[in-house]
Amino acid sequence: MKIKLSNIIACICEGAAEQTIIEMLLDNDLLIFKRENLIDEKIIRIRKAENFEKIYLRKGFDEKITILRVIDSRRERFKLSKAYEYKVDVITVITAPEIEMLVILSEGKYDAFKKGNTKPSIFCKEALGFSDVKSPIFLKKYFRDVKSLIKAIEEYHRMAKIHKE
Repeated sequence: MKIKLSNIIACICEGAAEQTIIEMLLDNDLLIFKRENLIDEKIIRIRKAENFEKIYLRKGFDEKITILRVIDSRRERFKLSKAYEYKVDVITVITAPEIEMLVILSEGKYDAFKKGNTKPSIFCKEALGFSDVKSPIFLKKYFRDVKSLIKAIEEYHRMAKIHKE
């Protein structure tokens, strides 16, 4: 699937773990956009559409903006007011169940995880001994070789049941 992005991108990440992964991919030139395309050249952590409008959209951009949301819930809505709907395209990337699945896959423990009935973050803490699996420091150290991060992402894509929407 080919995604068309604007020249101006607002990349909104739900949490610190998602932000860290996106920043690692950006810093290694592994995304279809560059840091220079980002509003203020940074990841945004504002989740509510109303707050995003107040802080960013009222700046009066001359061209269309792509809002790229990286979240872990299919239920979370991002409803812009009618005044801004035509000025932006919203693309939502869902990391469900949790970004910690990348660590589980990288460890080769997916089958053990599936046998249990626990959340990925709990599995990482209890079965793998990674108590700080969501921290940016842990993720940067664990995936210091960005090739291992790419391999985990590809493996997740291969085995996940990805919803079409």
